[in-house]
Amino acid sequence: MTSHVKVKPGERLVSLDAYRGFVMLAMASAGLAIPKVATHFPDSQLWSMLEHQVEHVSWTGCAFWDLIQPSFMFIVGVAMPFSYAQRREQGQTWGQLFRHAVWRSIVLIALGVFLASAWSAQTNFVFTNVLAQIGLGYTVVFLVLGRRPSTQAAVALVILVGYWLAFALWPLPARDFNYAAVGVPAHVVKLQGFAAHWGMNTNPAAAFDRWFLNLFPRPDGKPFHANEGGYATLNFVPSIATMIFGVLAGEFLRTRNAVSAKVRTLFLTGACCIVLGSALDGSIFPVVICPIVKRIWTPSWTIFSTGWTLILLAIFYGLIDGAGYRRWAFPFVVVGLNSITIYMMAQLMKPFVANMLKIHAGPLWKAVAHCERIDRWVFQEYGMHLDPQLFGGLYGPMVQSASVLFVFWLICYWLYRQRIFVKI
Repeated sequence: MTSHVKVKPGERLVSLDAYRGFVMLAMASAGLAIPKVATHFPDSQLWSMLEHQVEHVSWTGCAFWDLIQPSFMFIVGVAMPFSYAQRREQGQTWGQLFRHAVWRSIVLIALGVFLASAWSAQTNFVFTNVLAQIGLGYTVVFLVLGRRPSTQAAVALVILVGYWLAFALWPLPARDFNYAAVGVPAHVVKLQGFAAHWGMNTNPAAAFDRWFLNLFPRPDGKPFHANEGGYATLNFVPSIATMIFGVLAGEFLRTRNAVSAKVRTLFLTGACCIVLGSALDGSIFPVVICPIVKRIWTPSWTIFSTGWTLILLAIFYGLIDGAGYRRWAFPFVVVGLNSITIYMMAQLMKPFVANMLKIHAGPLWKAVAHCERIDRWVFQEYGMHLDPQLFGGLYGPMVQSASVLFVFWLICYWLYRQRIFVKI
């Protein structure tokens, strides 16, 4: 590895683009429809494990799928010291940078609401979409840019402690409380004891939404009473700390420290965060201070998930910008440079693209399936049968998800070749 690296203001970290692309491809994949296929293998431990990792946990705990959003938000923070350093090099004043940050916040919030309204009869004012969450906290994160690391860490700590107190001091529901009335599904485990302060839809963030979201017209004309998944608008408050931790990591990567030292520090810090988050959750000691709940972004979740994002950043940075292994990351970089584009496509175009593949690629696929020579040489030899329907058969949902994802990647690749990068 290179002994010492000082990243120039205008220089991009290929590893950061690759990490972003990896996260966005995972998000756009929709888990490759693995849960649908897993239903056909109820006794398989492998399929059960895969299904668990590509779905959000019902409330407490963590799966791979839960790490997509914190990774995206963490990356936003990592990128900020680089992008704003470049703007300062171009002569922009603090006021211009601040106006840019405010404008970006507004656009991200608007995009979040737009996507939430895609299938509604009218504007659906909800703010739990990841773009809206980033937008709500982005300007606050901008205000800590350029501050001392100790100041930035102190701001993140105050946010997490304050948010923890807001929940810890909130009154617990009565013993005979009707959880179904606030949209808590029967399969969601009801937290007991002190941990119950972070129960689904019985916390201060849920109470805030019952007031705040009813200030806006509702698509169905009915008052908002609960989010069916337990998500809350106020999640953006602790997620500000997630982005600040990203800022700290980004500023650390811009130092002259040796690459090996940077990778080691990221790994060790990440491991410490995972241990600390687990300890707060009661997974190490039999005392629950704050359960790990991604859906309401508890402080323990903020710390725990930051640990994993730091480790992933260390892996990408060490392999790509450190050791110089870049070719393998190209498919990720292509997507990472147009992350907003693939996010919008994944939210709006999946049904359309899947239908177009059935219409236009379906006949060609059927012709291949009916070719006796291919069927005999390739499939029958291995005891397999090629389904004449493009997305048919046992693994059809996975084929469909992978095909749609590949189309999205091709669009990003075309944009990359044309040097077109959609930014906010």
